[in-house]
Amino acid sequence: MNDNTEATEGRPSAANVELKPVKDGAGLDASPQLPSEIKNYMIDIDGTITDDVPNEEPERMATCEPFPDALETLNQWYHEGHVITFFTSRTEEHRAVTEAWLDKHGFLYHGLLMGKPRGGNYHWIDNHIVRATRYQGTFSHLVKANAEIEVFQNAKD
Repeated sequence: MNDNTEATEGRPSAANVELKPVKDGAGLDASPQLPSEIKNYMIDIDGTITDDVPNEEPERMATCEPFPDALETLNQWYHEGHVITFFTSRTEEHRAVTEAWLDKHGFLYHGLLMGKPRGGNYHWIDNHIVRATRYQGTFSHLVKANAEIEVFQNAKD
């Protein structure tokens, strides 16, 4: 489901967020960034907002139920202006059932990316700030906590 009345059901609405221009260290244009108060949420589906349904059992994708508080929390983030993109290991052949499921349950979102590598143990490397939150059975508002992370060694060290 989406909030854009001109979009068809099952298709996400475009994020209405103005990106800020950025210059690199040499003063050249770089990739624009979201305002600091807007988060770009990338959210898994299976095992995160619903049962952990493997691609080998697509019939379950249409009948599983959302986890408690997932729908309410994600839709609140959407209404607060954050960008909601689902990033799933489901394949393109599962897109229609996935969009129908998201619509059926009323999820608001801006994007749906299929084909995330399977197997977990993800390590995202990017030139933009990346924050990761592991779902562990409770979908609630996020709180700040200190955690150990791996980083590249500074070339000057």
